[in-house]
Amino acid sequence: QVQLVESGGDSVQSGGTLRLTCVASGSSSTTSSMGWFRQAPGKEREGVAMIDSDGSTSYGYSVKGRFTVSRDNGKNTVYLQMNDLKPDGTAMYYCAADDSGNWRKGWGLLLLARAMTTWGQGNQVTVSS
Repeated sequence: QVQLVESGGDSVQSGGTLRLTCVASGSSSTTSSMGWFRQAPGKEREGVAMIDSDGSTSYGYSVKGRFTVSRDNGKNTVYLQMNDLKPDGTAMYYCAADDSGNWRKGWGLLLLARAMTTWGQGNQVTVSS
C-alpha cells in the first residue's frame, strides 16, 4: 500500500509561483504513475497533471504551459511546479497514485480523478488577485 505525504501549499498573489512536493512510501511507489489533482470549494475534483515512472507527462488544459510535473524515483518524490498562478487555481491540491495502471491504459484525467488508488491528505493553495 502506497502512502503519500504532500507539502508546499501556501497563499500567493496572482502571477506567483509555488512548488508542491509529494513523498511516497510503499512497495510500488517508484513504479506507479502519479498525479496531481485539485478541488475547489463547490466544484468537482479536477485533474492537473500525470507523470509516469519513465517521465512521460500529461496536463490538464487549464494549466498547460504554466505547471510542470516531475519526479525523482530515487527519492520517491513527485513535484508540481506552478508558475503564473491565477485566482482560479485556489483549491486543495492532492497527490495520488495510479497503482491500477489506468493511465497507461489510456484513461483521461476526468476519469482518473475518480479512480486513483491512493490519495494524499491534500495541501491548500490560495491565490489572491
